[in-house]
Amino acid sequence: MAKRIMQGVVVSDKMEKTVVVRIDRKVQHPLYGKIITRSKNYKAHDEANTYKTGDVVQIQESRPLSKDKHWTVLGKGES
Repeated sequence: MAKRIMQGVVVSDKMEKTVVVRIDRKVQHPLYGKIITRSKNYKAHDEANTYKTGDVVQIQESRPLSKDKHWTVLGKGES
């Protein structure tokens, strides 16, 4: 099965070898039809601690690395 790849913004880099990435997606409200933004935070493995808050990165699904961490950082994404 193919591993999912998503793009988001680093919102925290305070942990060792881990960054928190916010993924935003736009969905349509089921009743009113307005486009609204839903966001979710993912913890991703950053081996070299290279990414800082505000960086746009791509993350890829991986094996479980800890209780909450199931993603790894692939690299910088396009803004």
